[in-house]
Amino acid sequence: MNRHDLSQRFLDSAGWGRSERRFLAGDASDRSYDRLRRDAETAVLMDAPPGKGDDPAAFIAIAKHLGALGLSAPRLLAQDLENGFLLLEDLGDGIYARLLETGAVTELSLYTEAARVLGHLQAAPLPPGLPDLTAQDWAEAAAFALDWYRFGVTGARCDTADFVAILSDILARHADGPRVLILRDFHAENLIWLPERAGLARVGLLDFQLAQAGQPEYDLVSLLQDARRDVQPDTEAQICAAFRAASGKNDSAFAAAYAALGAQRALRILGIFARLCLHGGKPGYLRLIPRVWGQLQQNLRHAALAPLAPLCQELLPEPSPDRLARIAAQCPTP
Repeated sequence: MNRHDLSQRFLDSAGWGRSERRFLAGDASDRSYDRLRRDAETAVLMDAPPGKGDDPAAFIAIAKHLGALGLSAPRLLAQDLENGFLLLEDLGDGIYARLLETGAVTELSLYTEAARVLGHLQAAPLPPGLPDLTAQDWAEAAAFALDWYRFGVTGARCDTADFVAILSDILARHADGPRVLILRDFHAENLIWLPERAGLARVGLLDFQLAQAGQPEYDLVSLLQDARRDVQPDTEAQICAAFRAASGKNDSAFAAAYAALGAQRALRILGIFARLCLHGGKPGYLRLIPRVWGQLQQNLRHAALAPLAPLCQELLPEPSPDRLARIAAQCPTP
């Protein structure tokens, strides 16, 4: 039975089989979403094919944790974990990124509320059973930039041992302290403004099934160094200052951790976006690479990244239009 027929059987059993159904969103994974309409009611169908890396059971567990903290994760309406389907509360269309495009709400106000959510989330005890990667693991993940982006441009593989060792040491020194819950994709495409709710519940949360234990600054970097949109430098500076003050860290320790995690994340994303083209047949992500490259350069300018900066300069070609076109030319057709 194909995915559509399986999902229809699930919706029939949940009482939504006769609803109007329209595609809502897809992303870099194999997961997709449909919006359902039944008279005046709406709901969202999540389709997460089994064996593709996204576990609906993890989504349910983290959603329950977030709800218990008074935060707005979608309520679970029905589930079919065997086949990878969830029926979820529809949080609406107030996606941060869309609101910011229209100017309906100011960037600083939205991002201030999002950062407050992070502070509240990180002050709570960790839920049990979360993945907890070492500094070495994080550094190896950043080597995606060499394995996929560099390879896509040059066609050559390189030894990543020195790169991993240097970045691992930087992360161990500056970003390897007590763990908090990180949602990992905490950015404007996954945040929904819910002005009819109160307090921190006004920020709706999506795409957190890969949540894990990590460093407090990681989700802040995800929010403020967004691969998909430019955040105003004044907004980044003000949110960072408020977050640092609330955390109690001194300026230098916070700045070093923020830069180290920012570099790690940018390097990993460079590799992921190249891989999505080279392996996944999704060339649209290449247009985002220059922004991520700029974020990487910003982070590499911090003194804590001095041991890594020259190696990145040596190994990673700048994403000029002709180099991105070289990657795009290798993209498999559907």
